Amino acid sequence: MAKESRSSSLKHTVAKGFLWGAMSNVVCQLLSLLFGVYLARILGPGDYGPIGMLAIFSAIAGSLQDSGFVAAIANRKSVTHDDYNAVFWFNVIISLFMYAVLYACAPLIAGFFNQPVLVELSRYNFLGFVVAGFGIAPSAYLFRELKVKQKSIAIVLSIIVSGIAGVAMALNGYSYWGIATQSIVYVLVRSAVCWYFTPWRPSLRVNFAPLKYLFAFSYRLLITNVFQRFNWNIFSFILGKYYGKTDVGNYTKAAEWFNMGGEVVNGMVNAVAQPVLAKVVDDSERQLRVFRTMLRFTAFVSFPLMFGLSLVAKEIIVVVLTDKWIESAAMLQILAVWGAFMPVQSMLTNLLVSRGRSRTFMWCTIVQGLLMLVILLAVKECGIRTMLVSYCVFNAAWLFVWYSFVRREIAITLAMFMRDILPYMLLAAAVMAATYMATLSIGNLCIMLLAKIGVAAVLYILVSFLLGSKELKEIVNFLFKRKKEEL
Repeated sequence: MAKESRSSSLKHTVAKGFLWGAMSNVVCQLLSLLFGVYLARILGPGDYGPIGMLAIFSAIAGSLQDSGFVAAIANRKSVTHDDYNAVFWFNVIISLFMYAVLYACAPLIAGFFNQPVLVELSRYNFLGFVVAGFGIAPSAYLFRELKVKQKSIAIVLSIIVSGIAGVAMALNGYSYWGIATQSIVYVLVRSAVCWYFTPWRPSLRVNFAPLKYLFAFSYRLLITNVFQRFNWNIFSFILGKYYGKTDVGNYTKAAEWFNMGGEVVNGMVNAVAQPVLAKVVDDSERQLRVFRTMLRFTAFVSFPLMFGLSLVAKEIIVVVLTDKWIESAAMLQILAVWGAFMPVQSMLTNLLVSRGRSRTFMWCTIVQGLLMLVILLAVKECGIRTMLVSYCVFNAAWLFVWYSFVRREIAITLAMFMRDILPYMLLAAAVMAATYMATLSIGNLCIMLLAKIGVAAVLYILVSFLLGSKELKEIVNFLFKRKKEEL
């Protein structure tokens, strides 16, 4: 009876975390879309280029700042005040140190891209690291305790306030300075709200001893996160070096829309996967069941969402952002296809982290990043689209490398793995193909956009219902139950 109660409790936690994460991510992405569209109509690709060139430095510094301590704390059986206190003061110190280094390196960054404006812009933009350093410890607390609702509120508020700040500055002619201000205000508000929801408070009696055993787990995650951020931002870095700032701006906007769609699912997965899987790490059979349930739900949502984004990329870019961003539409189409597989990869990597396989996670990510860099440099003369296709195909193929490591940890066969994701991938692809054919004769872009979204959504839900999808039933039951409780 106790075992059934624990299983039911965990199932409820997973469902609640997934669905809260999904709903909050939808709200967040809609808000980001609203402010992003307004900014894109005011600004042009050239205005986004300078910020895009700094993306890789911001990403790597952000990984160094986190140092993997958030995941390390989530993996511990019990956490004390000293653990959080050591992490807080370490991150404050490292954030100030990183800003000093980046401040000094600003002329070198500007010289590398041959963009003098990056000297002052980078020094201003990197102030966000200092602010973020104060928010990592409370964020770790909310993550470990599965406070998905509270983290969602923090993100929503930070998007609203920072979006207003960015738009106000853009309207007053500050262009990329407004984009930089938006990112700083976002971090400031998010950190402040996380502090509000966290009962823990730092003290001046600092004991850095906990960092020793936390760092034993986290240092591999630190290296891994650096390479992950490098992998995600390498494209804008190469474009900034070998192409122009307009190309970087177009790619930055395509990546922004790609991230908005992908974060709906990927953010949902990362919000709950590792702490939930860590809670059942001592029972391999149970962990396998939990993992497969989460994997199927991820595939059920990810493939139609991202394949659908690829389907409507041209219409949505031209209708919403105007045709000055048309070049980014083709980039978005390619990126969105890979984006369907990205949450599945996140599930695999979270399983490895939950089982303490940070070394495997680290080396696999490093090799992936280095091979991808070699491939991109080899095809850079073939054009941006060829580079993008190579980037996406390589990352999708690497999914099976991650699977090979997961199979060593839990008894998931290739047949099980494919059975959990392949039906949803094929169903989503078939639905998008049918939608494309059904709307092919529509001439008006606005009508075509609405028709594609409507037809694809109805077809996918209808076919899923007819096939008896358990994931669809879980979502309906959860929403119906919430409605009954509210009544």
